[in-house]
Amino acid sequence: MFEVAETGAGQVLLIGRLDAAQAADAETRFERLVGAEALNLSSLEYISSAGLGLLLKLHKHKIAAGGGLRLIEVSPHIVDILHYSGFDKLFDVFPATKS
Repeated sequence: MFEVAETGAGQVLLIGRLDAAQAADAETRFERLVGAEALNLSSLEYISSAGLGLLLKLHKHKIAAGGGLRLIEVSPHIVDILHYSGFDKLFDVFPATKS
């Protein structure tokens, strides 16, 4: 399962698993994210290489349009994936704050 929820103020919440099985649907949803400046990954359980590729494609599109994309409220598990893949060098990554 994968869901995209616009939360307002230029933020979009990604929920569930972003993997190859969800890639086509996710790409269609990402194409509609015109005003998004930040992706909230607090509810993202898993991301595969296919999901990382979609994030990169969206980020490049935002850069070409004069913007960029921040990854916010990123869980420790997803932070690790971003670090091991080198994506933490491409994106501004803001880990989830501990309560």
